[in-house]
Amino acid sequence: MSLGMVYSAALHGMEVKFIRVEADLSNGLPMFHMVGYLSSEVKEAGERVRTAIRNSGLEVPVKKTVINLSPGSVRKRGASFDLPIALSILASQGLIGQEALEQVLAVGELGLDGSIRDVPGVLPIVWEARKQGYRLCIVPADNEAEAALVEGIPVLAAGSLAQLPDLLSGKELPQPRSVNSQKAGSVEPAFEGDFQEVKGQGAVKRAAEIAVAGGHNFLMIGPPGSGKSMIARRIPTILPPLAMEEALEITKIYSVQGMLEKETPLIRRRPFREVHHTATKAALIGGGVIPAPGEISLAHKGVLFLDELTEFPRSVLEVLRQPLEEKKIRLTRKQGVYEFPTDFMLAAAMNPCPCGYYPDLDRCTCTPAGISQYLGKVSQPFLGRIDICMDTPAVDYRSLQSSGQEETSEKIRERVCMARERQLGRYRGEKGKTNASLPARLIPKYCSLGTKEERIMESAFEQMGLTARTCHKVLKVARTIADLDGKEKIQTSHLAEAIGYRLPDAKYWGNLR
Repeated sequence: MSLGMVYSAALHGMEVKFIRVEADLSNGLPMFHMVGYLSSEVKEAGERVRTAIRNSGLEVPVKKTVINLSPGSVRKRGASFDLPIALSILASQGLIGQEALEQVLAVGELGLDGSIRDVPGVLPIVWEARKQGYRLCIVPADNEAEAALVEGIPVLAAGSLAQLPDLLSGKELPQPRSVNSQKAGSVEPAFEGDFQEVKGQGAVKRAAEIAVAGGHNFLMIGPPGSGKSMIARRIPTILPPLAMEEALEITKIYSVQGMLEKETPLIRRRPFREVHHTATKAALIGGGVIPAPGEISLAHKGVLFLDELTEFPRSVLEVLRQPLEEKKIRLTRKQGVYEFPTDFMLAAAMNPCPCGYYPDLDRCTCTPAGISQYLGKVSQPFLGRIDICMDTPAVDYRSLQSSGQEETSEKIRERVCMARERQLGRYRGEKGKTNASLPARLIPKYCSLGTKEERIMESAFEQMGLTARTCHKVLKVARTIADLDGKEKIQTSHLAEAIGYRLPDAKYWGNLR
């Protein structure tokens, strides 16, 4: 009797669970049996693995073969266990020394010809393997660049199963690629579009700048053709560049979804995800039979744009309330709890009524009841999560044909980056890194007001019917405006502008309360 063993990994949402893959060969009737709480695609691995071993010119054991994937309490899914199953069989035959597989982790799908094919989720697996002290990771050749993003652990990328006995014996062991080559080439891709192309709408562009500078949620309300979508789609051009830590965090999410480019896997630009109003709750927050990240997780550290907000089913919008506050989403299933990060900025656009022209009574054809029903699709609790609400009026002909030079995205981005740097310095050691993510307990410390400002805030609170949440939103926005102005203290002008960004809330929804 002989036993071979190698480690592999299973993804449980974003969490990595390590799996011990064991192969036992013994005398008896020839058979191939696999155990360990396996899904149907893992059970099918038996035929793939035996055919791949034979077509690689290696010996297929004509013995009783039992494969165990431990622990048995963790559900195993996907084709990434093909390679570790094959390695454990080769080790049990003595074709690979068991000492060569000590503290080695392997993932990969096998083709019938013995080729090793790429699999999703390699980056988080290798990342966690390094933390747990594994000495080597064996990955498909097509996943080599992705695995090389992790420093501190050797990565062996193989294109075929036939290579591995010699590679693992040390005869042809290549040097693992270094993440430094990825860092050196991590130039941010060029942007499409520029705020310079947006004619007029200076107040809306100012609101967008404040929203990005503090990471605030942003809603634009206006008639069709007023430039709402155009402005929203240029928000990526003023987002601050990604730090390496943030880039790897985003890349891990896209790795789980299998959405990375093979040659340049590192994501170097903050994501901008535009979601159609036909999207389901599962598409937005994640889920499915095998829970996977949704659009709000794919927008992590970036922007989620919901155009035609009132066309989304109210039940779909309501599921965003908790992730917008907690910056993560927990999906509870029978198999366990899956958690995904959701630290994104929400940008949304909508018309003020079904025809789009309210409150212009000369053009609006809607009834008061129709307008109330239309606006009622956006609930007050959801609206309370919006930091900046901005009227986007129609652009007049003179503004559209003006030959004046509009401000470029590059200039706006410079101010945004300076404001973000002030926030990073201020919140060093704190949980929040932007004004929008500032916890309520820290607002008195970092958003303190003078006597005059306190009176203004008290008056606005009572007259506008603000809640505790919307009051905190106003203070956070005022803090961002002060940062853009280079001021340490929130002044009257900063607070007045922040309060102004809640006036459309009262204008459109005030009669619905």
